[in-house]
Amino acid sequence: MRKIQTQGVHHITLVGADRQTSIDFWEGMLGMPFVFEQPNLDNAEESHLYFDPGDGRLITIFTDETRKADPSPVPQSNGCVHHLALNVSQASFLQIAERLDERGVRHSGPKDRGFMDSIYFRDPLGFLIELASYRFEPPEGVSHGEVMLEAHKLRVARGDYNIQEVHLADAIEALVREGRRSLSDDREPKNPYG
Repeated sequence: MRKIQTQGVHHITLVGADRQTSIDFWEGMLGMPFVFEQPNLDNAEESHLYFDPGDGRLITIFTDETRKADPSPVPQSNGCVHHLALNVSQASFLQIAERLDERGVRHSGPKDRGFMDSIYFRDPLGFLIELASYRFEPPEGVSHGEVMLEAHKLRVARGDYNIQEVHLADAIEALVREGRRSLSDDREPKNPYG
């Protein structure tokens, strides 16, 4: 038996209400360009809208003009999607609460997640959205996931409850030491100030 190896998220498809609600939310509020539209090839009554979230992937929405937006929270029971997390820069993150407030959108306020900052709110259809911003930039050629894996190992070895910024900083240092060559034989920390 062999694995079916995945290489990333291809796209995510959500069930929307009418077409304009989707465009107004995904592009008009979250800034995702509306890049493509065609019929839902499995249901001719629906349209299939494609939005670019900024990472080369796609978020797509099935829309139907007979469906109306219902802001009631969607189910979060077994087998359901709990929330969708979207990446934002720290510059954008610092503006989110104010921009949601301008629209009258209830939200969680900023949440400290140790390795990232998050804010939660519901879309016009009651689906939970998280806007998240990492507190670190991985070294060139290293993914966020690799930094998280190394930080997790450090956190566990130190007996800490959750990943904090010190684990991230130490993980980045270790990954650079392992992945970047140097002419120095001794790469341990030094104090050049004597």
